[in-house]
Amino acid sequence: MAHADPFSTSTMLNASHHLRFAAAREPISEGYPAVAPPHPRGFSVKFPPPGFTLSPSPLTNSFFTALTPQRMFYVMTNSENQDAAPFKEMISKLDQRMLRTMASLLTTDSDYFLMIARTKNGSKRIQKLLGKSDDVDTLFAAAILRRFLHIITDKYASYVARRGIAVFNKQKKEAMYERILHDALHIARDKHGCLALNNIITDADDLYYRNKLFDVIAHEAILLSNDAYGNFVIQQVLKLNDLRCKNNIVVSLRGHFVDLSIQRYGSYIVNLLLETEESMVVVVEELLEGDRLMRLTRNAYGNFVVCKALRVTQKEMVRTDLFWGLVHKLKPFHNPLRRSRGSNIASFLDSIR
Repeated sequence: MAHADPFSTSTMLNASHHLRFAAAREPISEGYPAVAPPHPRGFSVKFPPPGFTLSPSPLTNSFFTALTPQRMFYVMTNSENQDAAPFKEMISKLDQRMLRTMASLLTTDSDYFLMIARTKNGSKRIQKLLGKSDDVDTLFAAAILRRFLHIITDKYASYVARRGIAVFNKQKKEAMYERILHDALHIARDKHGCLALNNIITDADDLYYRNKLFDVIAHEAILLSNDAYGNFVIQQVLKLNDLRCKNNIVVSLRGHFVDLSIQRYGSYIVNLLLETEESMVVVVEELLEGDRLMRLTRNAYGNFVVCKALRVTQKEMVRTDLFWGLVHKLKPFHNPLRRSRGSNIASFLDSIR
């Protein structure tokens, strides 16, 4: 009977749908306010009833200064098919003064800004306003930084932060990167934060901050490798094939490969490290120490790690000593392995007789 490979892309994606999100988010609240924001200060926002539309108005400064929070919320979050003037068309007609007025209305209250950014349409429309001018970007950058952890860990608002990093000037980008470095562990261990962080690292055009992020992640590799979401950050960084960062991750994880191999999330990391020669050598040499190999064969995740180690060392003929070292360690336990449910190791050993 064939057994599903827990390292396959489909298995890992299926497993991610059953993760217990509440438990993984708990560390984020340590030392930080609750993720759900308080109600906007100074005014209340009443959501417009279904079918509500703004009556046509000329795009003038007086139009924007007369906007109430409720009407601005509607402008930023309504579906475009409900309005005769789509948002993109509207902002294309704004001059710099109107843009500043609009940005000021959106960013004066941090919680109001966050409320809009957390909606799908609000996030998309704020992104369209970024990069229009430096003074407008200054307002948005300040608003993002004031609620940075809430924004970067939100499904929709995180796209606002990512867009800001892409289009802001050097000074504003650096301020954003500094916050990411400060909150990197909290972001990496969040359901949506880990995805945002992976994209930010992949797209980073500042080599200094990219390397700083690599260093933070490598230093905390043990913690992140065992985390429901953090392990996806480690995986992404390893796939970028930055040799210095990969070596630092291996150094951090050295002495923990066996423990990682018998854990669901940690085994994904060991599996990736077995795919490149340099890190594979370090991992296999550790697996060969003492009776560690047999400990892995008795574990569902460890069993597949051992199978992967046998396959990659067999192909890597430069280090045949590692392959035969694994075989000689496993041969005395061939019969028990044959009886072990879900193990493919015995079949592999049979194939090399």
